[in-house]
Amino acid sequence: MMGMVLRVTFIWWLWRLRLGVADPQINLLNSGCSQYNVSDVSNFYTNLNATFSDLRTQLNNNNKYFATAQQVTGSEPAYAMVQCRNYLSKSDCIACFTTAVSQIRNCSAANGARVIYDGCFLRYESASFYDQTTLPGSQGQCGNQTASQPTAFSTTGEGLLNDLQTATPKINGFFAASKKEVVVGGNATMYAVAQCVETASESGCQDCLKIASSNAQRCLPNADGRAYDAGCFLRYSDTPFFADNQTIDINQFLGNGGSSKKKAIIGGVVGGVGALLIIALFVWFILSRRPKEVDRGDILGATELRGPMNYKYKDLKSATKNFSEEKKLGEGGFGDVYKGTLKNGKIVAVKKLAIGQSSRAKTDFESEVKLIGNVHHRNLIRLLGCCSKGPERLLVYEYMANSSLDKFLFGERRGSLNWKQRNDIILGTARGLAYLHEEFHVCIIHRDIKTANILLDDDLQPKIADFGLARLLPEDQTHLSTKFAGTIGYMPPEYAIHGQLSEKVDTYSFGVVVLEIISGRKSSEVKNDTDGEYLLERAWKLHENDKHLELVDETLDTKDYTAEEVKINVEIALMCTQSSAALRPSMSEVVVLLRSKGSLEHTPPTKPAYVDSDNKNKVRGDTSTSTGSSTSNATASISQFSGR
Repeated sequence: MMGMVLRVTFIWWLWRLRLGVADPQINLLNSGCSQYNVSDVSNFYTNLNATFSDLRTQLNNNNKYFATAQQVTGSEPAYAMVQCRNYLSKSDCIACFTTAVSQIRNCSAANGARVIYDGCFLRYESASFYDQTTLPGSQGQCGNQTASQPTAFSTTGEGLLNDLQTATPKINGFFAASKKEVVVGGNATMYAVAQCVETASESGCQDCLKIASSNAQRCLPNADGRAYDAGCFLRYSDTPFFADNQTIDINQFLGNGGSSKKKAIIGGVVGGVGALLIIALFVWFILSRRPKEVDRGDILGATELRGPMNYKYKDLKSATKNFSEEKKLGEGGFGDVYKGTLKNGKIVAVKKLAIGQSSRAKTDFESEVKLIGNVHHRNLIRLLGCCSKGPERLLVYEYMANSSLDKFLFGERRGSLNWKQRNDIILGTARGLAYLHEEFHVCIIHRDIKTANILLDDDLQPKIADFGLARLLPEDQTHLSTKFAGTIGYMPPEYAIHGQLSEKVDTYSFGVVVLEIISGRKSSEVKNDTDGEYLLERAWKLHENDKHLELVDETLDTKDYTAEEVKINVEIALMCTQSSAALRPSMSEVVVLLRSKGSLEHTPPTKPAYVDSDNKNKVRGDTSTSTGSSTSNATASISQFSGR
């Protein structure tokens, strides 16, 4: 008995020591500044400093984890909000806030800014924003390690994150910390928290966490992941980052027991209906009396408006030095792209679109750009805004210093990508396409997936560019005018020859890109031997003879990959490039296949398009032979493969 007491006492003291170690969790997840500057800097700084002081006082004196403050003296009002994670100690919360204040001041005279850490969140604006939850800028960040039990961890994670998404909006204070055994009776556990700003409505919190949960689940089976939006935060990990006494039983807030299938305690929920109605009426009253917000610039690399912001033509002209050649980043089927530096120092990419100038074209442009601007995924390039007033139709994107994937595979940076980086690019590209096809509220078919349209961020993570731009083409221009440098290219026969468009067009193009990533060879490049094989032909023949390793880029270290890994990737690529569109997998199915670590269990892929000599001759032959009403676009389509 005495031994047990000593053991409990020892554990208690260890826990006390653990609590005594400061950990404000100031790992910076993201930061951003508005593209607009205030007019009266002195007045704005005075008001902003006063709000920061007020926030600090509230955190210090009231033992709070959430606070808002505002100063509206003069012509430059300032509104601010801070939120710490509820599992932090009071001193750690203050320390995180102090770091956030220091970081956010880097935005200088910007009239809006936001910083997000693991431990806290700070935002200020020149207009009230306290009820906002789901705005452009939502993101997810994934760790680099895979969980020890990937399949079980993914299953557990999906269930726990879905349960937090459901339960947290119903909990007073909008905060929940929970943990769950990955395998019952095992030694693996998942830890997760969800949090919304306290000024949100229940429905606003629910909407925000729905997006965050979706973003975080894309990280699985990685051992840790985070997701955040304007008004919420979600994090999971296979290692504890909060104390056990912070967890709550979320089952009582799950109407049907959640993914765990446990019984819910319904009484508490029913009893709270009256209170929720009162809260809803109160929120409606506040919103109806709220003054109209002024335009705010980009936060977290995207506009805080509900859609892309409008830029002035003269500002973009100045940013690109009158669209000078020295600022040109590249050329494409939709127009030229230029590097621009805005007045606040932010670097952007500006695309001059080659589309019509009619009033109909302008109307279509504005509506379609608004749609594209609301597409948010970490593997899709962010559209910041546009300009439709002036002689050009301009799109403004986030700038990617690493340029495009083709530079790493075939250009000046060839050989600099290792096997893991290539796998990450393949998976990220698949995730981006799956989002466009199935997760966004409108299905967007890219139609032009190729290595030049896959950009790489600072961490060499892929971001698909030019998605949705085909929607801006006139109705009678059903095919892209992109200059394909090759004979076979990236387009499947049903689209290139017959103009039949579906999501499987992108699936085919993705398969070609995968082969290029594996081999470091262009799809249009002919192997310099008597066979004269194109990449797709060579990949198929090697697959038939079980010689997949011969396809791998010779610049790769042979110690970095296994024969099984190569075989799986090649087989997935060949599944995507099958002649029959119906046989190709959807991109969400491709994501599942790529994330599975073991051998594939599937029907063997059939022969890809353009491999038979007859098909090859059609593509290589004279395009003027394409006739017939069903192939009225064939001539224009096949000419894309004629090397022009």
